[in-house]
Amino acid sequence: MIPLLEAEALTFAVRDAVLIRNAALTLDAGRVTIVVGPNGAGKSTLLKLLAGGLRAQSGSVRLDGRALHDFSAWQLSCRRAVLPQNAQLFVPFKAHQVAALGSDGVGRALGKIQRAGIVESALVRAGVDHLRDRIFQTLSGGEQQRVHFARVLCQLAAGRSLAPSQLLFLDEPIASLDLRHQIGLLDELRALAREGTAVLAIIHDLNLAAAYADHLVVLDGGHLVAQGPPAEVMTDALLRDVFRVDLRVGAVPGAGVPFVLPARRGP
Repeated sequence: MIPLLEAEALTFAVRDAVLIRNAALTLDAGRVTIVVGPNGAGKSTLLKLLAGGLRAQSGSVRLDGRALHDFSAWQLSCRRAVLPQNAQLFVPFKAHQVAALGSDGVGRALGKIQRAGIVESALVRAGVDHLRDRIFQTLSGGEQQRVHFARVLCQLAAGRSLAPSQLLFLDEPIASLDLRHQIGLLDELRALAREGTAVLAIIHDLNLAAAYADHLVVLDGGHLVAQGPPAEVMTDALLRDVFRVDLRVGAVPGAGVPFVLPARRGP
C-alpha cells in the first residue's frame, strides 16, 4: 500500500544554516504522528516541508504517490489542513465566522445547509460551540486556538466531499491550552485518526506525546534521530542525548513527590 504522504531525503537550508538534513518519513491514514525535539531542532520547518509551505532544496515529498508541488493550491486545500503556531486575525469576526473560513472555497459542491452543519459540528468537536457568537478578539488565547482548531476541522470536512484521504498538520496546538482542553484536543486527534485522517502534530510535552502518538518522531539539530512506537523510542539515553536532561523514563519520583500521568482515552 502506498503511504498517504511520503518524504525522502529532505534537506532544507537557509544560507549556511541547514535546518533539515536528509529526513525520511511517511504519514499513513489513521495514524497519529507526533514530532518532539528541543527548541530549534527543525520541527516547524519539517512540518512546513511536509505540508507544502516550504520546498526542500533536495529530496521529495509525495502525496498519494504524486509530487506534492504538482498539486494546485486549491487541490491541496481539499486534502490537507494546517494549524500553525500563531494564526493572527484582525477582522472582528465572530467565532463561528472564523471557523467557517475553513470551508470557504473548499468542497464547492456543498450547499449552504451542508456548510452550516459542518461549522456547527466543528464548533462542538473543538469545544467552542458556546462561544459561537463571541467576537474573536474578545476570546482568551486558548479559546482562540480552539476556534482555529474548529476552522481546520471545517476545512477537512468540506474537503472530504471531494478528496476522501485527508491530512492534518498542527504546530504546537496545545501550547496555550489548559490541561482539560489539551486532553480534549488530543482526544479529537485520535478520533480523526479513527476516521482515517493522517495526523502530524508538534508537541513539547513528552508525557502527552508518548500517550497519544502511534508514531513518535524525534528531531535534533535538523536530524531525524529516532522514530517509531513511543515505547521503543522514549529512552533514558534519548532524553540525555537529545534534550540534555538526566531523567529516567518510567521512574517513579522520590517519596512524597506527587506526579500526574496522562491516560489516553479510547484507541
